[in-house]
Amino acid sequence: MDNQLLITQQGDFVLTVWIEEKRIQQIQAEPVSEEGILGNIYVGKVRNIVKNINAAFVEFKKGQMGYLPLSEQFCPIHTDGFRQNQDRVLIGDEIIVQVEREAIKTKPPTLTGNLNLSGKYVVLTVGKPFISLSRKICGKELRQKLHTLLEEYDSPGKEYGWIARTNSAVADEEEIRREIELLLQRYEHLMQYGTHRSQFCCLYQTPAAYLENIKNMYQEQMQEIITDSDMIFQEITAFLQENHWDRQLHLTRWNPENGTLDAVFQVSRTLQKLLQPKVWLKSGGYLVIQPTEALVSIDVNTGKAILSGKDVQNHFFKINREAALEIAKQLRLRNLSGIILVDFIDLDTEEAKQKLLRILRHELDKDPIPTKLVDMTKLGLVEITRKKVRKPLYEQLMGKKNNVSSMGE
Repeated sequence: MDNQLLITQQGDFVLTVWIEEKRIQQIQAEPVSEEGILGNIYVGKVRNIVKNINAAFVEFKKGQMGYLPLSEQFCPIHTDGFRQNQDRVLIGDEIIVQVEREAIKTKPPTLTGNLNLSGKYVVLTVGKPFISLSRKICGKELRQKLHTLLEEYDSPGKEYGWIARTNSAVADEEEIRREIELLLQRYEHLMQYGTHRSQFCCLYQTPAAYLENIKNMYQEQMQEIITDSDMIFQEITAFLQENHWDRQLHLTRWNPENGTLDAVFQVSRTLQKLLQPKVWLKSGGYLVIQPTEALVSIDVNTGKAILSGKDVQNHFFKINREAALEIAKQLRLRNLSGIILVDFIDLDTEEAKQKLLRILRHELDKDPIPTKLVDMTKLGLVEITRKKVRKPLYEQLMGKKNNVSSMGE
């Protein structure tokens, strides 16, 4: 099978590795000793409001502050003792918030008052009473069918809306309806009991990151889930059965007689390479990837590539083309996000530049995380933006390099 999701524990981490066409496309490292907060829902207390950035700072866990943008349109859900300010947020208010983005570098976690209760096929959106569909769902008839289905569960009081996820395109109607009912039960429980809880209570805890990855992967692409851990195998089995996905997804316990999972799929070796700034290309050129506080810079160099006088521009384009393909892969592998500036080798003609941009844009469109090629600046730098959700891989592994270096030994 070409498309596989590997889940393995190595050292202090649980690694989730996505294999596509026999090549590692994505790695996520989750510390075993830490509970993730992404997607969790809390009763937070507003500690400060900064008007010049139109944001509030909310303590959502004891001693842990989060950033809540007030520019988005939302009606805050207050706990019982704070219902007098339903249409606004004031210092001292206790409100229900969800962690929308993990802390990255010096920036605190980003919170939202528009809660998302996500399933494999649909998302219930609190505070956004609209019906929308993933842009990756194709076909007018299919889109209309899904829209009509979601309309049946429209909120009478316009408290919530629905989003049809990409996986809904290949799901049976019965599966989608079952998931909708589960999400509605979760929402009703949240509204009934959550507003009576005290500050810093966790109202909803997302499953472990590797279980969330199973939910978020495209179902039609995932052919097999493999793990070499008995504990993880049992947890995934229970998770699939609980959500009625055990018939759709094939789970396999890795047979050690075939060698170690790490060695066969070169997981540790790939991790080591991803912690290095230099990436060699087959042409002899190379990339230098440097994350900074403000952005990620990627420099494309000719390196060992052999150039001839007359065909130098053709050589430059070939190196740039190979670099474009590799850059799209590296962004996903390393989970680099925010503003990314790429300094390609200079090309003489506008036609060659536009052809290169088309190639890069096509590769970036394959990324499951929203990624956009903005344009080429006057200085010849290509600007890319990639949505920030989780920490980049090097930050996930920060402080654990000794453990990483010993993986697979």
